[in-house]
Amino acid sequence: MLEADFSQDGDKPRHRDAWSQVLGRLKSDLGEEVFSCWFAGMNLEGIDGGTVVLSVPTRFLKSWIATHYRDKLTALWQAQSASVRKVEVTVRTAIRGRSDVPARLEPAGAPSTASVVPPVTASTIRFEAEPVRKEAPRQAAPQASLFDDCSSPLDGRYTFDTFVEGSANRFALAAARQVAEGPGAGGVKFNPLYLHASVGLGKTHLLQAITHQIRTGRPDLKVLYLTAEHFMYRFVHALQTQSAIAFKEALRQIDLLIIDDMQFLHGKQVQQEFCHTVNSLIDGARQVIVAADRPPVELETLDERVRSRLAGGLMVEISAPDLGLRRQIVERRIDLARQQHPAFQVPEDVIDFITRNVTTNGRDLEGAVTRLVGHNQLTGLAVTLAMAETTLRDLIRATDTRRVKIEDIQRVVAKHYNVSKQDLLSSRRTRSIVWPRQIAMFLSKALTPRSLPEIGRRFGGRDHTTVLHAVRKVEEMVGTDEVLAQEIEVLKRMLEA
Repeated sequence: MLEADFSQDGDKPRHRDAWSQVLGRLKSDLGEEVFSCWFAGMNLEGIDGGTVVLSVPTRFLKSWIATHYRDKLTALWQAQSASVRKVEVTVRTAIRGRSDVPARLEPAGAPSTASVVPPVTASTIRFEAEPVRKEAPRQAAPQASLFDDCSSPLDGRYTFDTFVEGSANRFALAAARQVAEGPGAGGVKFNPLYLHASVGLGKTHLLQAITHQIRTGRPDLKVLYLTAEHFMYRFVHALQTQSAIAFKEALRQIDLLIIDDMQFLHGKQVQQEFCHTVNSLIDGARQVIVAADRPPVELETLDERVRSRLAGGLMVEISAPDLGLRRQIVERRIDLARQQHPAFQVPEDVIDFITRNVTTNGRDLEGAVTRLVGHNQLTGLAVTLAMAETTLRDLIRATDTRRVKIEDIQRVVAKHYNVSKQDLLSSRRTRSIVWPRQIAMFLSKALTPRSLPEIGRRFGGRDHTTVLHAVRKVEEMVGTDEVLAQEIEVLKRMLEA
């Protein structure tokens, strides 16, 4: 760790070394794609006393990073020097012309992130601002291949023919088929169509099946399938390349917009543009389909106007598969496995064992069969009930426990501490709100499979380091406070009942 006082001019090389270390940690913790999206255009302007001043090209990036990554940036800088107290993010065009920039800040010509960030390729999203081109063709060029290059990847297995129908998903399948036949043919019937379900119940399969069918049967129609994060990245990229107008116009000309994982759409400006796009498409009798892991009313991080618009269409929930559907899924997966391994056989008692004990979702059922295939092919042993019980032991144990949702935790904790759910998601920092919020975060980590970043997003878009701090603090206090330990156990029993 660097012990030097970063406020001294003689420590500029140390500044750059520390910045290099911070960038390396960001890339390692967040991944190449997220790093390239949000931090590739960030520069170190200098350090004034205990304040690190960073700059980005646009106000949107400043707002996004300050909201979602300020705590992480501060923690990483403090790991380099204890003298750092806070991190300030500013807009580069603004900081260059500011008269109040402290004299001790490094000059604009000082080395920046360009010296430590790998070259940005065509496969990543660039954030260095480019000059505005007067030539119309050059400005529109980034969107020329919108429908070929902007669409999220599709899985060739996800078609209507491979979708296993049952009582839990029959309504959703019927709605998806109807919509797939509608654009440009029978008219728009359900707009928007909103599918919601827990993980692994077939939302993505249906969205991609719609995309496949229309692209195959109606190639004249413009269909765009995107995950919410991909939509967000493309929009930010358009802002950075000075092609936002062309991007918006291209979106408004498509016949069918499909957005998956809506719960991950963040950022006020991105959400506003999404809402404008949806309104424009619906008003123009073009189809919009959205999928998420919960109903619009429970997507607390979304703007109220977006939630209202999504709730105004046909909402369809896909439930957990019943015994009959689970058996169909298992048998279909076994049939597919036999196409590659003709000698692969699964006795009826093993099929019954899987369908009775793996009850969560289709993905886990497919995973169970895949394990049996792997064990059979690698050991040469026949599939038996004893082998299945051993091979699937951890999977079955995981599905035995009732799945607790973060929304359930927020509701129970809010009621127990006599605060509102909105208080838990707000930015209020009074003791009466902060403590219940930290307990809810702790329980979310203990009782759900959600990651720290996902828990942070569910609590008003907080950084994962905030969640980690809450978890560690509650863990420490539970170890020394018997009354609190008993209180936590009561909350757990209420949630697991």
